[in-house]
Amino acid sequence: MPPFSPFFLQSVPVPSRAKKPAINHSPRRNADAAPRRAPRRGPPRGAARRRGVAPVAAAQRHGGGGARRVQEVRGVVRVREAAVPHGPRPGGVHHGAPDLVRALAGPAEARIPRPSVAAWWRTVRLYTDQTGANVSAAVALGAEKSDARMSRGARLSRMDIQAVVRDAVAARTRPLPVDAGGVYLVLTSPEVLVEDFCGQVCGFHYFTFPSVVGYTLPYAWVGNSARRCPEVCAYPFAIPAYVLGRRPESPPNADVGVDGMVSVIAHELAELASNPLANAWYAGTDPSFPTEIADLCEGIYGTGGGGAYTGQLLTDARSGAAYNVNGAGGRRFLVQWVWNPVLSYCSGPNALDQD
Repeated sequence: MPPFSPFFLQSVPVPSRAKKPAINHSPRRNADAAPRRAPRRGPPRGAARRRGVAPVAAAQRHGGGGARRVQEVRGVVRVREAAVPHGPRPGGVHHGAPDLVRALAGPAEARIPRPSVAAWWRTVRLYTDQTGANVSAAVALGAEKSDARMSRGARLSRMDIQAVVRDAVAARTRPLPVDAGGVYLVLTSPEVLVEDFCGQVCGFHYFTFPSVVGYTLPYAWVGNSARRCPEVCAYPFAIPAYVLGRRPESPPNADVGVDGMVSVIAHELAELASNPLANAWYAGTDPSFPTEIADLCEGIYGTGGGGAYTGQLLTDARSGAAYNVNGAGGRRFLVQWVWNPVLSYCSGPNALDQD
C-alpha cells in the first residue's frame, strides 16, 4: 500500500423517523481509547473487559438522570465508486477500506449475504443528534489520495496527521474536497511509525484545528501493524505470547496487517459518526478521555465474546478464514461489535439471537 493514503468519506446528515434510543446512566469507566488515546487491540491481561457500561452524552448530570445534550452526529450519503488510488494496489489497504465503505449501505446491500456490513452499521444508526435525527444509512467514499514518497517522513507525531490532511486538501493536483460534514481517514503503511503506535494506540480519531488545516474536519488515523505489533493491533490474526493455547485466526483477505486495519477503521468510523467533535456520545464526564461506543465493545466480535475470547465467529468454507460480516464484491471482514443503546449491550449482525 502507499505509505500515506488519506481517504475522504463524503457525508451529509439524513434524518430518519426513528425514536431516540433510551440511554442508561452509568459511572465513568477508565478509557483505553479516545480522541488522543485510541483503540488498542488484542485481549486484555487479567480480567475480562467490563461490558455493562452504557454511553452517556456529554454534560449529562450525575444523580438526577439529566437531559441528554448531544451536539451533533455526522451522517453519510449513498455509496458510489471510489476514485482510482495512487500507488501500488495488490495486497494493499485499497482492498480493505474502500471495499468496507462500499459495503456499508446503498442499492447493492440487497445483493450482499447476511450478516452484512450494512447490518453492522445499523447499530451505529441508532444514535441521534440533538434534534433526534439518526446517523444516516449510507457511506460514500468521496475521493482518495496517496503520498507514496512519504513527504513528511516515516516518523509522524499525532499533530503530523493533521498536517497530512492539510496537504491532501491543499494539494495543487487532485486535492481532496473540503467538507466539514465529511470525515477523513489517514491510513499509513507498515513503514510508517506514528507516535504511540503499538505501545498505546492502533488508531485514533479527532478533529483538525483551523490553525493547522484551516478548517475543522473530523478525521481518523489507522496504521498497518504487520511489521511492528500484529499481536496488538491485528488480533486475533496474531496472538500475544501471554495468551496461552490460542491459535491465530486466518484473515479473510489473506493479509494480517490490512485485515487488522479493517476492524480498527470500522471502530473509528462508528465513533466518528457518533462523536465527531468530542461533544456527543461517550461514557464518562471527561471528553478528553471518553469511552466511546466502540471502546465499550473492544475485542468482541461474536456472541459470548469478552476478555481473550472473540466470541463465536463464522468460518469461510474454502479458506478457513474467520469473519463476521459480508461485504461488497464477495469480500468478508472481521469487525468488532459496537454498543447498542437500545439493548444496552454490545451487539452485531452475526449474533446468535439475530433473526
